[in-house]
Amino acid sequence: MKALVLGGGGREHALVRALSLDPGVTALHCAPGNPGTSELAENHVVNVTDGLAVAELATRIGAELVVVGPEAPLVAGVADELRRRGVPVFGPDKEAARLEGSKAFAKEVMAAAGVPTARARVCASDAEVAAALEAFGAPYVVKDDGLAAGKGVVVTDDAGAAQRHARECGRVVVEEYLDGPEVSLFVLSDGSNAVPLLPAQDFKRARNGDEGPNTGGMGAYAPLPWAPPGLVDEVMDAVVRPTVAEMARRRTPYQGLLYVGLALTSKGPRVVEFNARFGDPETQVVLDRLATPLGALLQATDLGGLGKAGALEWRPGAAVTVVVAAENYPGDPVKGGAVTGLDAANAVEGAYVLHAGTARDRDGGIVASGGRVLSVVGTGADLALARESAYAAVAEIGLPGSHHRTDIAEKAATGEG
Repeated sequence: MKALVLGGGGREHALVRALSLDPGVTALHCAPGNPGTSELAENHVVNVTDGLAVAELATRIGAELVVVGPEAPLVAGVADELRRRGVPVFGPDKEAARLEGSKAFAKEVMAAAGVPTARARVCASDAEVAAALEAFGAPYVVKDDGLAAGKGVVVTDDAGAAQRHARECGRVVVEEYLDGPEVSLFVLSDGSNAVPLLPAQDFKRARNGDEGPNTGGMGAYAPLPWAPPGLVDEVMDAVVRPTVAEMARRRTPYQGLLYVGLALTSKGPRVVEFNARFGDPETQVVLDRLATPLGALLQATDLGGLGKAGALEWRPGAAVTVVVAAENYPGDPVKGGAVTGLDAANAVEGAYVLHAGTARDRDGGIVASGGRVLSVVGTGADLALARESAYAAVAEIGLPGSHHRTDIAEKAATGEG
């Protein structure tokens, strides 16, 4: 199988790495990719939201599977164009991708499917926002209705800050706050069959102790030793299958990856959000644990073959990823800083580095080109050993002004949940 991965971040490097380990994948391409993916695949320059350009590239290289990494190409309809050309693609069509592209649409689908989620109101004016904030009370949760690269959500006790965020976004969804720990569950769907992957937990806040502003994610780990028994089965029955059935009923079958963001509340699991693609940085740890070859599994979501996939195989042990972010992230990140120590980090036993926001300078050196610069993955027989590997590798990396959290998976590794 010849595979093409769209995107250039840490999630895409993780996908390329996993596909490179699949003996069924005979040629690997990435567009636009990054310096890390170039070591495993042939990178191509292309506008990933331009369906025609992507389809032409896929046709030219003879791709037998196109894996769409980011959300923007999905919402732009890139998967639709590929399917029109007869190219198997991992990712939902434009209409189905509205589950991520519009928070309001996702709430509508969940209501129709009877999926447990937070009470919410769609608001387009200051008066509507103020009324919703008063109705739900603090902490206030305000979400940009459209795509916001993982940073369109504000959770605050300050009503003024919540209103300012709503004003900046325009159309928003105001929700009641959900208590309890959050869990990410990735599910593969071919439009009728659904297969869950390993649950993971990510860390959205910029600083230790879940302090600071929301980010796209500062780290993740899997598995979750504290997760309630039967959690995945419960979510599949109460959330995933009803949602997939509702999308099919609307004649917009959901084919690809359904990301279910959950809060394990005192009243049971509740959906925080749906995404239409692999989450970043949870992908980095989930795919590290997956032993089943990835290529045919992703292709089956397009060809309707997940019902024959059988039980997935998982590697024993645990994985932890720590994001090394550029100075000032999640604000306007400082770009161009030299990244050093990558060889030493990759030499740490049980660890490896995935590129996220990197580029090469004119001399061939690696420099920061985005907010989240690297995802450093550590593995081990348990979470404690995986953390040791990850942070030992992080210690080898140099980037002026960079920052990272030092508490990723710490509580879980020590049995505190």
